[in-house]
Amino acid sequence: MTKAWKMGTDNVPHQQKAWHDGWLNLAKHLKSPNASTRPAGAAIDLIVIHSISLPPGEYGGEGVKQLFTNRLDWSAHPYYETIRGLEVSAHFFIRRDGALWQFVSCDQRAWHAGRSHYRGRDNCNDDSIGIELEGLEGQAFEEAQYTALVTLCAALTKHYPIAHIAGHEHIAPGRKGDPGAGFDWPRLQGSLAWPSHHFPENNT
Repeated sequence: MTKAWKMGTDNVPHQQKAWHDGWLNLAKHLKSPNASTRPAGAAIDLIVIHSISLPPGEYGGEGVKQLFTNRLDWSAHPYYETIRGLEVSAHFFIRRDGALWQFVSCDQRAWHAGRSHYRGRDNCNDDSIGIELEGLEGQAFEEAQYTALVTLCAALTKHYPIAHIAGHEHIAPGRKGDPGAGFDWPRLQGSLAWPSHHFPENNT
């Protein structure tokens, strides 16, 4: 059962115990098998923002949760045949209404980044936390999603040494384009009140 949170003036939830073994109490939990141990000494200092919807452009269904838990019926939609057998996950998923789900402990390695490079390091899965926003690459996101994202990022920085935040497009340029032009980076920076060096260049 998810416990209620009391929000402070800094948008950081106040609760006696906010985390348990890398699981955030604020989120609803659905454990994914698509996870692995982080390398020894991983800093966990990067947040990666993605966008996803299944089927593409359709919202509110169970497709994303089913994909992350290897329960997606590949025959249920023509698009699913193009990703048949895919085994992926993210730490968090934020629906259009702001509902927050967690699939992998942040102490573990989720499978969200793929082949990637950022801030001088390869394999961003090793030391990042992946956040999927329900949406279509390049299109706009909802007010409730920004509110949930800001709260989540603030909570993460209270528990992990977060020093960078980027989109999938920044860690895998030319291969990935999400969250895309519809994501408001200046808005996120303003809401978090983080210095510009935390963010990708040319987005703030």
